[in-house]
Amino acid sequence: MEKPPSSPVFPRSLPRRRFLEGSTAATVSAAVASAFPSGVHAQGKNVDELRIALIGCGGRGTGAAAQALTADDRTKLWVMADVDPDSLERSRQTLEKNAPDSKQVEVAPDRQFLGLDAYRQVMARDDIDVVILTTPPGFRPFHFEAAVKAGKHVFMEKPVAVDAPGVRRVLAAAAEAKAKNLKVGVGLNRRHSPIHQACIAHLHEDVIGELPLIQLYNCRSDVNKRQVRQPGESELKFQVRNWYYFTWLSGDFPVEQSVHEYDVVRWIKHEANPVWCQGQGGRLVRTGPQNGQIYDHFLMEYHFADGSQVIAQHRHIPGCWTFFGERISGTKGKAELAFKRSGFIQKAGSAEGEFFWKEVEKENSYQLEHDRLFAAIREDLPHNEAERGAYSTLFAIMGRMASYTGQEITWEQALNDETQLARDFQSWEEEPPVLPNADLTYDPYLPGRGKA
Repeated sequence: MEKPPSSPVFPRSLPRRRFLEGSTAATVSAAVASAFPSGVHAQGKNVDELRIALIGCGGRGTGAAAQALTADDRTKLWVMADVDPDSLERSRQTLEKNAPDSKQVEVAPDRQFLGLDAYRQVMARDDIDVVILTTPPGFRPFHFEAAVKAGKHVFMEKPVAVDAPGVRRVLAAAAEAKAKNLKVGVGLNRRHSPIHQACIAHLHEDVIGELPLIQLYNCRSDVNKRQVRQPGESELKFQVRNWYYFTWLSGDFPVEQSVHEYDVVRWIKHEANPVWCQGQGGRLVRTGPQNGQIYDHFLMEYHFADGSQVIAQHRHIPGCWTFFGERISGTKGKAELAFKRSGFIQKAGSAEGEFFWKEVEKENSYQLEHDRLFAAIREDLPHNEAERGAYSTLFAIMGRMASYTGQEITWEQALNDETQLARDFQSWEEEPPVLPNADLTYDPYLPGRGKA
């Protein structure tokens, strides 16, 4: 999973007051001081307090909870759930120590839940307003669906699914959330990055003309999330602890990480989806028992209805050229967005070093996405990023499918595919969808030999 820029546990790059004044004007700041809109709180508690449940207490979950508590000083972390008691306790202690107010973290032992089915116990509570979903992505559609059915506002990390059935489940739950007036944030934080907003606004003004080609990159070194197999450990538990390396849990790294870049492409293209794609990939260095079944390199070619193309390169191999972001070729110039750190636009014919626009990131988009979600909850403003997150996730899944199978994949094929990778397991003794060989290695997907 992508690591945020180095910062304190509770970054404060955009004060909530300044966000309210700058983004929603006087109506927001006036209404924040008033009672919370009816029907959006759990029953039987102070209407000014938003109680949060964190489901998935790893590093990203802890960070998301920190940002939620920073976004609104009338939030309280009330419930926590994880499969690992040590992770839950580390997260609780970290948040309690670093919260703006230690009283914002009040997770009594009877509100700490453990196990694969812990999320069900959380959703059954009527004293929770907002749930943060930061477990491995394979579980996301099931957890999001349950949260919406329970009437909770949601922040869920990206990607929102690992397969087409999961995407469809999220789309259905997104529609239900909209009907219930629930607010949903998705961790595609580029949408909240000031440099991305400025750059793409210029692109939408056609400052570099039509955009026939966008090159998308996730070329970096290895990602080490490996955990040693424990004696007597069930196969399912081993895989969940090593979720990054199994497609049914992570979606492989173009889905788990590069979904950010696919979301940026859809944004640039006014939310258009590709018509078809083809791709390839494989494993050169991610081999052996410790690397599960995922690939270490991909190359995908996407085609759009307007004739434009997106070429995506993904590589996680040490010692190689690195870049994470987008390079946009226009008929009247070019643009680049590098991670969330910098961007530029250069018109054709410009002198070297002469830019139409150039900027570095000065804000923390991890914090901004929570600021805006909680402002929407407080003010009853429209805020539902789930559908957009689902389609951006499918964009990435489509390329993985093409690469795993070696076949041309259309958008309709990707959306309607019935191959279900993820499962909503309830017991560690259940059998995962992929099993090891005798030497504890796992067979990768082989192009030309089946579905993905």
